[in-house]
Amino acid sequence: MVADFQGGEVSSDGGLLLLREVDRRLDLTRRAAALLPDDRQPGKVTHSLASMLRQRVFALAQGYEDLNDHDALRHDTLLQSASASDSVLASAPTLCRMENRADRRFAMALNKLLVDLFIESHAETPEEVILDFDATDDPVHGRQEGRFFHGYYDGYCFLPLYVFSGEQPLFAWLRPSNIDGARGAWAVLRYLCKRLRAAWPKVRLVLRADSGFCRWRMLSWCEDHDVDYIVGLARNTRLAALSEELALRAEGQWQDSGEKQREFGWIEYGARTWDRSRRVIAKAEYGDQGANPRYVVTSLRGDARELYDRTYCARGDMENRIKEQQLGLFADRTSCHRWWPNQLRLLLSTLAYVLMEGLRRLALRGTEWARRQAATLRCSLLKIGAVVVCNTRRVIVHLSSAYPHREAFVAAHARLRCASG
Repeated sequence: MVADFQGGEVSSDGGLLLLREVDRRLDLTRRAAALLPDDRQPGKVTHSLASMLRQRVFALAQGYEDLNDHDALRHDTLLQSASASDSVLASAPTLCRMENRADRRFAMALNKLLVDLFIESHAETPEEVILDFDATDDPVHGRQEGRFFHGYYDGYCFLPLYVFSGEQPLFAWLRPSNIDGARGAWAVLRYLCKRLRAAWPKVRLVLRADSGFCRWRMLSWCEDHDVDYIVGLARNTRLAALSEELALRAEGQWQDSGEKQREFGWIEYGARTWDRSRRVIAKAEYGDQGANPRYVVTSLRGDARELYDRTYCARGDMENRIKEQQLGLFADRTSCHRWWPNQLRLLLSTLAYVLMEGLRRLALRGTEWARRQAATLRCSLLKIGAVVVCNTRRVIVHLSSAYPHREAFVAAHARLRCASG
């Protein structure tokens, strides 16, 4: 058995055929590229911004996180075709210069595009939209702009803010870590509510977040603008005193049964810094490791247990979406020295996630693939061996004859082509 790298026009990324169709359906990379400033002289431009943006986003979706990967990838004929280029793609230095064109205006415009895509994904006005807010750590890679030590995460990091609705991203913003975790969330919430209400005047909006976003000014703003909220509330001695009866009941039931017990109830609570008291769901839990109380402040009405279990705890799925973006699509590969190129890298990862989510929603809906994460989809549907044959009239892609998920691939591609046609 002898191996070499002389196979010619062979690609390991046959799944680019699917990503190309999703991009066409959403018109994603063309619209994103139109927002990026370009001060190059037109007569000297070899690679368009749209081509470079497709090259970068498709590569992230296919598992290539570094710019250096493009020294070889730029010669991949299938990636060239997917990027709408008929020649060698941009080099790593050229892509680096593109990233360094990013600024605050472009970052805001891309986030607005995410909201537009979310609205366009609904054929009818939804009755309710839940806005999930969360922050996470993004470890730095050196002495970068905006580098600070964060005590909770015990390291130097950035603190990006994410907003999701279901599986769809609405906002992704890089922030330094020397700030309150809720910094800027109020402005983002205000913009999102205004934009969604402009598209859907009668939609019911709900803010959902953990205790890091429990700020009375945000709650008061929600109340003044007909926005519901269900937000975690950090435990304290006053809350413990108000829910003492629930706690004693849960402890007594545990002593009688030996099994973990949970009791739910409503209490009225207002911190000294708040403008007024608000309704709080108190959960008293007692088990082998002792008491584990939780509190949630909300404007929603209903059964306390059901609101906690079915509405508030569902926010945990957003954390899975953030992990999917960071672990599977390299959202934490913010290794540039300057700030705004790192913001762009976070958004490029978000665009790659939009492609993956679009693939699940548009091509795989109703199948066993619709709930699989980006890394699984990449291994199963996107990393396919392919022989590429080019002539003057067309590009022919011969996918592996031994590919085990042929039927799923063909069905997904047919659904995307039918929809785009």
